Amino acid sequence: MAKGPRVLAAVVTALSLVLFGCDGGGQRGSQAGGSELRGEVRIDGSSTVYPITEAVAEEFQREHPGVRVTIGVSGSGGGFKKWTRGEVDINNSSRKIRPEEAEAVEQNGLGYVEIPVAYDGIVVAVHPKNNWATCITVEELHQIWKPDSQVRRWNEVRPEWPDLELKLYGPGTDSGTFEYFTEHINKQAGASRTDYTASEDDNLLIHGVMGERAALGYFGYAYYVENQGAVRALAVDGGQGCVEPTGETIQNGTYPLARPVYIYPTRKALERPEVRAFVEFYLKNAPVLVPEVGFTPLTQEMYDEILKKIQ
Repeated sequence: MAKGPRVLAAVVTALSLVLFGCDGGGQRGSQAGGSELRGEVRIDGSSTVYPITEAVAEEFQREHPGVRVTIGVSGSGGGFKKWTRGEVDINNSSRKIRPEEAEAVEQNGLGYVEIPVAYDGIVVAVHPKNNWATCITVEELHQIWKPDSQVRRWNEVRPEWPDLELKLYGPGTDSGTFEYFTEHINKQAGASRTDYTASEDDNLLIHGVMGERAALGYFGYAYYVENQGAVRALAVDGGQGCVEPTGETIQNGTYPLARPVYIYPTRKALERPEVRAFVEFYLKNAPVLVPEVGFTPLTQEMYDEILKKIQ
């Protein structure tokens, strides 16, 4: 369960940044045009990755005021739908691209590049007045969230927990967080009970958990960091004991729900100097900006290696 970051490190070291159909063409370098750079970079996708991309976009536009960067939030899957049709240049994603999405973007003559940009963890959170639960096992999460779950009350998870109705909050089906969580907890991506409050917007999930003493929800770690005190994170036991979500446990892979997150520019979009400049700026500035918005950065060597492949 806790292999995401370790696998990512090995993958990047093994030169596995995937440039599908890339012929080495296109404009080069974030210096193209400098402050005279003009154009638009269109981005959509994951609400989890949004804070990183937003921070990068703000800094990029200070250096390149002639470039307009727009960022939508329609979930990883919703963003991929627009991206495969060429409606956006870059998709933020908290999961890897699916084979059918990769096939669609290739068939449309766009190509793509898969770029890991940070580590994230999925936090399982409760209301701060929840005074009974401090750690939950992966098996208990499965019993709660599996498609045919009959768990409706806290004491049905553990008998010593109170007889209170369990109020559940989680991402919608277009969310990469939903995909990752269901695959790792229920062993099948997309397999989940449906009787819960769902949203692709992590902020709405936070507010739901904040408003219900008997609530339990899951969402991206960065949103938890922003709202510590308003919600409380549970430690998760994946078989090696209870591990709390922190930057360190997410980066070293000991937290069971750690994962890499990505941006996916199309190869066609990278032929435009403003898009290539934005992606290179993203990688050069990620080591500073990623932790500022609550995520865990890759190593400097990993960013450098990815940047070399882009160039």
